[in-house]
Formats: sequence, C-alpha cells, structure tokens
Amino acid sequence: MQQQHDDDTNKVTRFEEEELQSARASVETLTANLDNLNQRKADVLNNLEQLRERINKKGDATYTGVQKLVPLLKSLKDLESQESVLQSDYDVKRTELEAEVCNLEEKIAAGMDSEGLCKDLDCLLSESLEKLNAAKKELAARLRAVMSVKRKLGEVPTQSELIQYERGFSDVNDHIQEKHRQTRKYYATYNTLLEIKELMLKETSLLNSISSQFQDAITTTNGCTKLIASMEGIVKGSQQRLQKVELGLQEEQKVSDALKKRYAAAMAEQRRCYSLLKAFQVSTGH
Repeated sequence: MQQQHDDDTNKVTRFEEEELQSARASVETLTANLDNLNQRKADVLNNLEQLRERINKKGDATYTGVQKLVPLLKSLKDLESQESVLQSDYDVKRTELEAEVCNLEEKIAAGMDSEGLCKDLDCLLSESLEKLNAAKKELAARLRAVMSVKRKLGEVPTQSELIQYERGFSDVNDHIQEKHRQTRKYYATYNTLLEIKELMLKETSLLNSISSQFQDAITTTNGCTKLIASMEGIVKGSQQRLQKVELGLQEEQKVSDALKKRYAAAMAEQRRCYSLLKAFQVSTGH
C-alpha cells in the first residue's frame, strides 16, 4: 500500500511538473509570437522609411506612389494601435499565468491533495488551451493584416522601376527636344528660302522694268530723273534688307557663341568628373 501511494504521488508530481512546463511553454510561445509581431512591425516600418526616402528623392515622379501610401500609413497606425492593445493583453495574460504558476508551485510545496490538485490542473489546462486558441486566432488575424499591408506595399513601384520610368521619360523628352529642334531648323530654312524667292522675284521684276523702260528713260530728262530716283529707292531698300539680314546673323552668332561656351563648360566638367573617377578607382584599388 505504501508503495502504491508513493507511485501515485510520483505520478501526480510528474503530472504537476508537466503542467508547469506546459504553462511555461505557453508563456514562451506568447512571448515568441509577440517578438515575431514586433519584428514584422519593424520590417514594415523599415520598408515605409525606405519608401519615404525614395519619395523624397523622386519628388513629383512618385506622386501616384504617395497617394497609394496614404491609406497604407493609416493602416499602419491602426496596426500599431492594435499592437498596443495586444501588448497590454499579453502583459495581463503573462501576469495571470505567472501567478498561476506560482500558485501551483506553492500548492505542490504545501503537499496539496492529489485529486484536488489534478482538478485544479485540469481547469487551468482548459483555460490555458482556450487562451492559447484565442491567441492563435488573434495572431492569425494579425498576420493576415500584415500580409495585406505587404501586398499593398508591393504595388508601389520599387526604386529600380522608378529609375526605369525616369529613364524612359528622359528618353522621350530627349526625342521631343530633338524633333522640336529639327522642326525649328526646317521652319528657319523655309523662311530663308521664302525670303530668297521674294528677293529674286523682286530683282527679276526690277530688271524687266529697267529693260523695258531704259530706252525711253534715257531719251528725256524727266524720264532719266525718275529712273535715277527709282534706282536710289531700290538701293535703299536693298540696304535695309541687308541690315536686317546682318542683325539676324549677329543674333545667330550670339546663340552660337553661347552654345560653344556651354559645350566648353560641359567638356571641362566631364574631364573633372573623369579625373575624380580615376582618383577614386586608384584610391579603392580597382
């Protein structure tokens, strides 16, 4: 009988130790889950910080991304508030579990009746299982919310995609500028040829007029005077057109000089950048 009683006592003791270990494992599981949630929160905050840096660098090019980030930031704030609530709940549950563990240890140390202790342990185990299942459900909901935020963040263009967009826009802008320059060149050529045509037509008309009226003009004094006045008017008009052409040439020369200066400055900057790159490669050993 004494041996049977000792065996029962040993079984109860082992059962109590297993229950204590189970309770401690539950506490450790909750702690690990909370640490995992904190790590996920840190990852989300890190991703948001990187996105803010990209937005600050890209400016207006990422305005659409900013619009997408506004609801994401709101979701993050909601998740943070939920996390604070879960943290407080976790603290309360941990305190309760620690109190229960201490109570069990006191009962074991005081030599409580095995049957009553088993009932208490069963009750505590049932409550712990219920709390564990509730914590798992909360954790699953939390994970779903985090995954939803990650999917929404994935819809925001990455830095490489933004660089590709910027490069594409730059190529399109260069193409448009080149087309615009060619169009201006063609219009300038057309206007120049049109002026030449008008001058040639006027010159032809003048020569025809002189040829038809020259014989009549030189026979009379009045006709000769009119011819001389007409020639002076033609010379004056030609001089005015020549001055206009010279002014246009001067303007074009100024533009050409400005472009040459810009080109020289760009070449100097390129040489400076090349020398800096060369010095950097030498200093880094590449």
